[in-house]
Amino acid sequence: MLFCRPLPPGSPHSSTRCAASDEAAYEAKVEALAGVINEIGPDLLGAQEVGGQEALGDLVAKLPGTWHATVSEHPDARGIRVGVISRWPLLDIQQRINFPGHVGPVQVEDDGTTIAEMGRGGLAVRVEPAPGKSLHVAVCHLKSKLLASGNQHSTHDEGLRARYAAYALFRRGAEAVTMRDLADELLQGDGINRDVIVLGDFNDDWQAATTQILYGPPGSQIDTGGFDHPDQGDAKRLWNLAPRILKEGGYSCTFEGQPELIDHILISHSLLAKLQEVHTATNKLPTVTGTQPAAPHDQPSDHSPVVATFNF
Repeated sequence: MLFCRPLPPGSPHSSTRCAASDEAAYEAKVEALAGVINEIGPDLLGAQEVGGQEALGDLVAKLPGTWHATVSEHPDARGIRVGVISRWPLLDIQQRINFPGHVGPVQVEDDGTTIAEMGRGGLAVRVEPAPGKSLHVAVCHLKSKLLASGNQHSTHDEGLRARYAAYALFRRGAEAVTMRDLADELLQGDGINRDVIVLGDFNDDWQAATTQILYGPPGSQIDTGGFDHPDQGDAKRLWNLAPRILKEGGYSCTFEGQPELIDHILISHSLLAKLQEVHTATNKLPTVTGTQPAAPHDQPSDHSPVVATFNF
């Protein structure tokens, strides 16, 4: 949603930093986002493309009631990161940035440049939605399909396109492994009883290989033949709620005129019985066609919120 404060007065313009165009546009953005959140009425919200704790604080100040907020300490080069706001106090906050053991650095540039950490760090929190009940939530924003060279979606150099598309895939795959490693820590091999959610912008659909890395043991996903048949993988598995969203025609963004569902909510086995409904909150979205956000800085977002309701 590219939610960033404007640069201080007199600062030189920077095309590589996330910043609202001016104070008026920023205030309009805050009001627009607060309006969307008030309309949905969530108890906990995972956010992407937040400029920092200050911006999230400005948003929370516009919401009725008491809220708690935190952001990742590991933004990307533009200064954007993931965050969490919650009506419940945030406990056991964890930061995640480095690729886990056995995952080596991945190439991201033609000159051989490699990275060994997520471009935008992951974040995990614990909340207590009911007395004695813990819910573990991890938020991420995986690498997009943008060609890293110049942040382009396309190029006339076919060799460059193919190489940089692969570099983006390498990175998104390693980031997915990193978040799965975090999910394993939160599940502790007991997803039958532990309530765990992993959510965020995965920058690919629910059947993509990088997205499926986060599911854990294969089989039993929603609407598959094994869904109603318990197996030994259930304790470590995460279920993507995407099939239920897609069944109702939901989507979370529009790319070059085509609706896509790339923002996902994954839940542990214990939450399947507590799930009441899931849907996307907006059906009219501006279309993304290039590197710039489709939603102006004074509009809420070019992604639709994905909303799941649970009975705790």
